[in-house]
Amino acid sequence: MKKVVIIGGVATGASAAARLRRLDESVEIVMIERGEYISFANCGLPYYIGDVITDRDALLMATPKLMKDRFHIDIRIHSEVTKINPSQNSVTVLSSDRGTYEETYDYLVLAPGAKPIDFNFQGVSSNKVFTLRNMYDTDRIKTALDGVEKAIIIGGGYIGIEMAENLVEKNIEVTLVQALPHILAPFDDDMVILAENEMRQKGIHLLLSEKAIALHETDTGVSLELESGNVVEGNILISAIGVVPDTNFLKDSGIALGKRGHILTNEQMQTNIPNIFAGGDAVTVTDFVTKQETAVPLAGPANKHGRIIADNICGIPSKYKDTQGSTVIKVFDLTLAATGNTERQLSLQGLEHQTLIIHPNQHAIYYPGAEPITLKLIFNSNGVILGAQAIGTEGVEKRIDVIATLLRMGGTIYDLTDLELCYAPPYGSAKDPVNFAGYVAENVLTKKTELVHPRELVNIKENTNVVVLDVRTKGERNFGKVDGSIHINVNELRDHLDELDKGKEYWIYCAVGVRAYVAERILKQHGFQCKNIIGGYKTISELGLIVP
Repeated sequence: MKKVVIIGGVATGASAAARLRRLDESVEIVMIERGEYISFANCGLPYYIGDVITDRDALLMATPKLMKDRFHIDIRIHSEVTKINPSQNSVTVLSSDRGTYEETYDYLVLAPGAKPIDFNFQGVSSNKVFTLRNMYDTDRIKTALDGVEKAIIIGGGYIGIEMAENLVEKNIEVTLVQALPHILAPFDDDMVILAENEMRQKGIHLLLSEKAIALHETDTGVSLELESGNVVEGNILISAIGVVPDTNFLKDSGIALGKRGHILTNEQMQTNIPNIFAGGDAVTVTDFVTKQETAVPLAGPANKHGRIIADNICGIPSKYKDTQGSTVIKVFDLTLAATGNTERQLSLQGLEHQTLIIHPNQHAIYYPGAEPITLKLIFNSNGVILGAQAIGTEGVEKRIDVIATLLRMGGTIYDLTDLELCYAPPYGSAKDPVNFAGYVAENVLTKKTELVHPRELVNIKENTNVVVLDVRTKGERNFGKVDGSIHINVNELRDHLDELDKGKEYWIYCAVGVRAYVAERILKQHGFQCKNIIGGYKTISELGLIVP
């Protein structure tokens, strides 16, 4: 009879345990968990704190009693593994009720997860400073919110953003401090700025490119000093500056670790020691696009890791086939979703890529309630899809899920044009946003259009050969324009060709890029040099490049 010891629960540990039992009724399974809760919905914790989720027990996905009764698993909570002894096939356990003892295994599964990065300056020990990782942290924060009027959050990742939203919904004034120029690293700057604007409109004080350097307790809470000289006051502070793998106990075990402490595994989630497996937030994986080593602390991959580990222990060949980093987050009334690599990541890797931004409606424009989706597609000169991001109020994650599926299958932008997707006026358009992105990308690769990013407008005055051409209506132009641009309505363009200079290059914009493409085709066929400004006036204005 095989004996499997699992260190840690939640996504990987609990998934591995349940899968093992479903595959093999005879295997002995021991789960060792440092805390009290072996499986909880950590993605739901901010929403419980914000009272969106009101039933605390709903967050508990599986209790020790359930796992014991249904799966006949030996659950040992309040027990911490302090040492791994691979040569003896044993672990050293420090338990609240049994003291220190040795537990043997045939197979060992490591699922320790990740822990918040230390808030490493004076004040970290204050009882007014919190992190959010587990149910214990959740209960502490929820209790501490009584009487809180102002809160400081450090970190613009998922936890920081979700906590900011939920605290605002509880009528707490929130200041979010982010050391980087923008929040939410899985999104490019030209996309995430929409979420930043949404947060400001909802009352959040968003301090970007601001590094915290000191923390002091005050009579009413805490005072945070920033490198810029600014000082932020709050009743409490929540640190959400990121996570690191919780793998200190593996030192001197002989298990191979990466530079940042992540457990190194192969495709079978097997460590360098054959009968020891690992998964979840504590391991590195391979990026699906770049094939580089990466770490993706997401629930979906962690659950897959547990299933794959159980399969391989039971003799079923199973592999983890790299990560796309597909993700979605709610930011008040907006939804942001992404898959694959960002433009920023690809640039850092030196990988060739092209981008486009479009603003189609989520469903037929004539059906009530049509709202735009801002969709960014990233692809290479062969048409291979490298990544996508989208932001909007509805239908966002649906489009990214479609592109994520195609990316996983090795699809190209030409496949986007061929996709036959569900259509009815309340749900989409005959030419779905996904199809539309494919059509624009196809035009780029077949040289029917040339795109230029709005960010290039900041250097426009240095290039006397470039003229910015606005092809919208006069009414639209009255609400804002690019400084120095000339204006000709696209419908009148053919009548004004003699006013244009073929020795100049024209950068064209309309509202979202469609009419600019029509103008581009007209001009090119009359011998003019021209480019279409990506995303049109909508993207230009979102980036603050307009003159009212």
